[in-house]
Amino acid sequence: MTLERAFGAGLVLVPVALLAHFSNVADVWVFALSALAIIPLAKFLGEATEELATHSGPAFGGLLNVTFGNATELIIGFFALNAGLIDVVKASITGSIIGNLLLVLGMSIFAGGIKHKTQKFNKTAALASASTLLIAVTALVVPAIFQQTSHHIRPTTTMHISELVAILMFMLYFANLFFMFKTHKHLYSEEVGKFDGLWSVKKAITVLAVTTGLVAWLSEIMVSSIKPALVSLGWTELFIGAVVIAIIGNAAEHTSAVVMAMKNRMDLSLQIAIGSATQIALFVVPILVFAGLIMGQKLNLVFNPFELIAIILAVLITNLVVSDGESNWLEGAQLLAAYGIIAVAFFFFV
Repeated sequence: MTLERAFGAGLVLVPVALLAHFSNVADVWVFALSALAIIPLAKFLGEATEELATHSGPAFGGLLNVTFGNATELIIGFFALNAGLIDVVKASITGSIIGNLLLVLGMSIFAGGIKHKTQKFNKTAALASASTLLIAVTALVVPAIFQQTSHHIRPTTTMHISELVAILMFMLYFANLFFMFKTHKHLYSEEVGKFDGLWSVKKAITVLAVTTGLVAWLSEIMVSSIKPALVSLGWTELFIGAVVIAIIGNAAEHTSAVVMAMKNRMDLSLQIAIGSATQIALFVVPILVFAGLIMGQKLNLVFNPFELIAIILAVLITNLVVSDGESNWLEGAQLLAAYGIIAVAFFFFV
């Protein structure tokens, strides 16, 4: 069975999850079914975005792809934030960044390295993306350091710092887009114009609207069942957010990055993995900060020390891997091992 057919077959989980929600089914099953049902929907949401991008020209098409590439994580984040699950939202941010850098990139390099002995990619573009991500992580670290080192700090001060950092992250995000699609678009030629659209604009918009609506509906159901599921499973909000929800939101990107790596298109594979992590930090995080203000759920950027250390390590490891412009299966295995170590620690962290 091809991946497309597998995702297509997975759509049967959508009515099953909705039926479970409206029946007297245990919350833990509602959580599991709704979470699994989101995965194929996220795949078709991404495909609809990509199809629509082919009708929009390279620059605007690229903007569509990077803007809607993390729509699933953003939708889940909105509902979790509205439900007051601040720690889950922060953990999902942590997990999305780490998951893209260690799990997605690790699986891609490992799978591509098994098929191709050594794979090469554009070192300049990879390092530009990795360095942007490093600066984004710095923005996430500073509010926590400030709170730990400053004396007699007020909660409002921490929130103001988070808001200002979010604005600067937004500015860096758009600067990064200008770099990719205007001044240095030649470095990303692999990402532009390689996809031939098969859908009409009408079909792409319809699929995009339907899948977005279903993802939103199932996200609301999943979020509403998180707390009862935590009690039943004995898991922590950190593990649910950083591992379970992060993997659900990134599942479609996982497969795309791995497939591209196996086709020896490592530039595109790296851009999917590193670019997605960068977008989480520079685009999704600021949106959630300001959405929280509107909802009355203040989301500051003060992460716990363990989350911050895990993010910093993931970024440093990624920078080391891409610094030479080539990869092999062993480097992929190392990234996967690093992810496994962090995921196990998240499970036991209290």
